[in-house]
Amino acid sequence: MNNGHNPYSPIKTEVIDMIVETPMIKTLKLKPQEPIAFAAGQFVELTIPGVGEAPFTPSSRPSVNDMLYLTIMKVGAVTEAVHRLEKGDTVGLRGPLGKGYPIDLFKDKEILVVGGGCGFAPLRSLMYTLFERSGEFKKLLFRGGCKSAKELLYKHELEQWGEKPDLDIRLTVDVGDASWKGHVGVVTDILDPIGMDCQNGIAIVCGPAMMMKFATAKLSEMGFQDPNIYLSMERNMSCAIGKCGHCRIGLYYACHDGPVLSYDKIKGFRDVWA
Repeated sequence: MNNGHNPYSPIKTEVIDMIVETPMIKTLKLKPQEPIAFAAGQFVELTIPGVGEAPFTPSSRPSVNDMLYLTIMKVGAVTEAVHRLEKGDTVGLRGPLGKGYPIDLFKDKEILVVGGGCGFAPLRSLMYTLFERSGEFKKLLFRGGCKSAKELLYKHELEQWGEKPDLDIRLTVDVGDASWKGHVGVVTDILDPIGMDCQNGIAIVCGPAMMMKFATAKLSEMGFQDPNIYLSMERNMSCAIGKCGHCRIGLYYACHDGPVLSYDKIKGFRDVWA
């Protein structure tokens, strides 16, 4: 967001393309009238005129701020309107909002990124940031899972990631089919053995609530320290400015204090996975 811009006033934005990822998920390619500079893990509010607005974490490279990608699953009124958008339509964006990943703290560390389902979208932005800074980290691993091969996001890009010499990547699906040659099972099945220094490593998790719950438990069992487990807690956000209370987790508001929060801050609250 440019200095001086009103954070409550959406920036007029043109829909450049609508990319069908799966039957329920589309990626919007958006060109705002003003560049929106965001960090991996931050989010924006997308406004559909006459319908409403909703928060989404960009799935594009933070280093490119004149074009944003939002990968969105159809789950409600606003997202259904999003899926009806066409090239040339106008929407609004406001942001960036919230706090992203503290990547400077990851320097000289081994990093494990764990994604599930639509959680691949926010992690795509993070991964491209990590790729651009790859020489700063000792090791980078990605473990991802989804329900089926048909629901796997960014298939072509994931194949390209697999060719990177500085990335250890492994994927799984809950239910396999004839087209799937990889592992079959939930994502926690491919977390251990991981081949890294878990005690001093960084773990990053993004996905459906139950996947994050069990992945976090597994990571703790493997030896990752609570302050070094970073969770993307964006699922219940609404107003984006810490007023409605919808995304409150104990003492924290995901939209204001997160959505990226370390596990040590929130583990004691009963509504962490609600």
